[in-house]
Order: sequence, then structure tokens, then C-alpha cells
Amino acid sequence: MTSKTQLVLRKKPNKQGLYPLAVRITKNRKSNYYFIGHYIELRHWDDKKRTVRKSHPDADMLNKLLITRASEANRALIELQSNRNDISSIQIKREITNTLDYFTFWEVAEEYLQELKSDGKLTRYYSDKVRINHVVAFFESKELSFPEIDEVFLRRFRLYLKNKRNLSERSVVNNFVVIRTLYNRAIGLGIIDKKNYPFGKGKIAIRFPETEKIGLTIEEIQRIERISNLSSMELHSKNIWLFCFYLAGIRVGDVLKIKWSDIYDGRIHYRMNKNSKLLSLKLPKKLIPILSYYQYDRQHSSGLIFPELKKADLKNNQDIYTKTRTATKKFNKYLKKIAEKANIDKKITMHIARHSFGNIAGDKIPVQLLQKLYRHSSITTTMQYQSNFMTKETDEALDNVVGF
Repeated sequence: MTSKTQLVLRKKPNKQGLYPLAVRITKNRKSNYYFIGHYIELRHWDDKKRTVRKSHPDADMLNKLLITRASEANRALIELQSNRNDISSIQIKREITNTLDYFTFWEVAEEYLQELKSDGKLTRYYSDKVRINHVVAFFESKELSFPEIDEVFLRRFRLYLKNKRNLSERSVVNNFVVIRTLYNRAIGLGIIDKKNYPFGKGKIAIRFPETEKIGLTIEEIQRIERISNLSSMELHSKNIWLFCFYLAGIRVGDVLKIKWSDIYDGRIHYRMNKNSKLLSLKLPKKLIPILSYYQYDRQHSSGLIFPELKKADLKNNQDIYTKTRTATKKFNKYLKKIAEKANIDKKITMHIARHSFGNIAGDKIPVQLLQKLYRHSSITTTMQYQSNFMTKETDEALDNVVGF
């Protein structure tokens, strides 16, 4: 793919209503902007000729400056292309400008989001995109530079998220995690010096609030297993939920992609979408009746056990994500009805299958084995997750004191 530069007036005004003059650097249809440090009114820009109109009092000076900057960018671009052709637009800009303040938070964020999308990490892509847009909305411009993201900015942003966006503390922390990720990325790219880092000891601390994870009890799950007065869609949703639960809380996105060919030698083999790990679990006996229910459609060309993704383009991550999200909403709708029929007061969703396994596993399974069952990369993650459910020792201690 070719790269090119072009003189432009970015249509994103500053707080004074003036627009920045820039050199646009495009690589593989991805653009970044090299700002020359001057702003003008929209009426002074000739978009066809790519020049400042003579109506501006400093038109001659600004046009000479634009030509000089464009020439510098083109020379640097030619030199870079002669050495390598696998660089991104933001790397080209970094080599051309070699100036920290020219790079915006939005530009680094855009490249980060594009990488998530290209890697098929669409759940994270969409959630982080919302969080990045919160930053842009708060600043009221995409021209936010990293030096401007200091402790004062972050404290004000925290108040904005709580008071204007009405976000929970956990959601606020998730927003800060994305900012921290992008700040670290900017440091790695040489856009900002690490001495300006606003996070850490004595600065902005990121602490995840404790959250209560509610899972079903054995008796409640048995009620779901036994319930029979269900519609076809309620029965299907029940089957999917139990399938997830019986396999140690496997995520619904992974369940819907399992094929008949993934089951052999008494085991079920699948690849986790979250981290692409290839996993193998013993096929629980309780899954046999569920699998038998879907045998009638086994010859479908896709080979998938469940119907939700049978019309999806399995090579298109966006299509898989959209259909999985739609299916999950549908399952949750019918699970609510199942809970009512089973006289269960707790809210039942697809993700509660994972919490329910954790609740029942409790102190019964060593944490190292739980790590394997949960497919966690770190045992610390398993311990943090399971701490929500492991209450046997504290319950016994309390009984010893008050059980008189």
C-alpha cells in the first residue's frame, strides 16, 4: 500500500472556534495529522487549492509554512519508504515530527482500537471505544495531548464520569484502565516521557472495588434441571445455560462455536475466544441428554451443535460477535422466565452459569485445578475470583463464636 501526505484544515475546532492547519499522513487508508501549530477561521481556508485564502492577514506566511512542512513530511516519507514499508501512519508521523506534543490521545487510541478490531477482540473493542469516547466528550475535542492528561485532569474526569455519566465505581475504574493502557503505549512510542506518568504511588491510584458475585446453589440448579413446563425457546435457553455450567462456566461465545467434530474420545475440545487457548475437558454425563436433543440437525453443513451461528460467516469476526451478542440477549430474556417458573428469586443470566460453578466449587477444589477449569492465565486471577465464594472457613469461625 502507498503512503501520501496532504495539506488540510482539520474540521475539529478548538475552544476559540479556530481550526488547526495540518499535514495529513495516510498509510493503508489510515490517517494521522502533523499539526503545524497555527489555527484559522474556516472561511479563510480554500479546500480545493489546499491553501490559506488571501483574506487572512497572514496568508502568505502561513502558506509558505505549510509548503515547507509538507515538503519536510514528503522527504521524510520517501526516506522511510526506501528503508521499510511495514510501518503505520502514526509511526511515520513520529519519525517525521519527532516532537512529543504533536501526537494526540485520540490518534494513539484510534490505532489501539484498530488493532483490537483486527485481532478479532470485538467485545473489548466496543467497550473500550465507549470509554475512549468518554474522554473525548469530557475534553470536548479530539486534540487532547498526553501532557494535558495529568492528575488534575484525571480527578476532574472521575467527577465527570460519576456526576454527568452516572457510572458506577467499577465502570469509572475501567475507564481509567483504558487511559493508563494508552498512556503506557504513548510512552513506549516515545510520544510522552515516563516522568509525566500520572498513575501510581502518590498519584492517581487504580483500585478495583469489591463486587459481589452471586451464583446459584445446588438446590436452585436442581430446580432448573427438573423444570419441564417450558416453551421450545425456554428449553433451548435452559440447555445452553446448563451446557455452560457443566463445563465449569465456559463462556457462551465459546459454546455457540463448538462443533460435533470437537467431541471425541469422551472429551470436548474447544478454543477460547478470549485468549485463543486450546482446551480439552472431560464430557460430563449430564451433557449427553442435551447433545441428544440436537442430534436431529447434526448433518448441517456448518457442523455446529447449536443453531445460533449456523448462518454466520465463521471467517467474519464482526458477524460472529453480532450474532453471539443477539443470542445472549435472547437467552437472558428466556432465563428470566425460567427463574420465575422455578421460583428462583436471583437474576439468572448466561454469565451467572460461571458464577454458579464458582459458588458450588467453593472450598471443594484446589485453586490450581480451578485455574485450569476457569482457563485463567494467572492463578492470582483465580484466587481473586474464587474469594467471592469461598466462605466455609469464615462461616465456621462465626459459628464457633455465636453458636451457643
